Amino acid sequence: MTTRRSRALLLAAAIAVGVGLAGLARAGDPPPQPLKRPAPAAPAPGAPVGAQDVKETKEAGETINRIMEDSEAVLAGRGFTYDPAGRRDPFRSLIDPLNMAQKGPRPRGIAGMLISEVDLVGIVQKGKEQLAFFNGSDNKGYFLRVGDSLYDGKITKIDRSTGTVMFRQDVNDPRSIKPFRDVTKRLASAEEENNL
Repeated sequence: MTTRRSRALLLAAAIAVGVGLAGLARAGDPPPQPLKRPAPAAPAPGAPVGAQDVKETKEAGETINRIMEDSEAVLAGRGFTYDPAGRRDPFRSLIDPLNMAQKGPRPRGIAGMLISEVDLVGIVQKGKEQLAFFNGSDNKGYFLRVGDSLYDGKITKIDRSTGTVMFRQDVNDPRSIKPFRDVTKRLASAEEENNL
């Protein structure tokens, strides 16, 4: 019987305290804040420290030292650092690295030049075949025929009457429907050369 009575008294006391606290709160008062857990106490000097704690402390110290050294180098004008943190470098082309990775290093001569790096100088007839004369980026002249390749494409058509050479340029662009595009180089007429 006494346990029932003590439980009833405890319940009544809890309800009274709750009602009393609710009565103290006014409409404009902020809600009561939950109690915060106290921060874990630092280990006492001489207390054993776990290996994980030592490792984390050492890594944090190395990171802070690296950040401070990088900041000092930038302020002193010795360099710039870029931490991609798993992202791609925004200053690298999305297309060129794919082509370079597939083809490897550029060969020497005209085979290692891009279509944009050569200038059409003339077109000559040799028997039934037409040859295009190009000035390369190395300031050397090259005679090419239909089917000859440059680094990023090959010649598909040479037309002496119109003074044009058509290339089929390889394109490694994921947005493009075709893996190539046709590029035409024209001979400059005497009037155009005088205007330049």
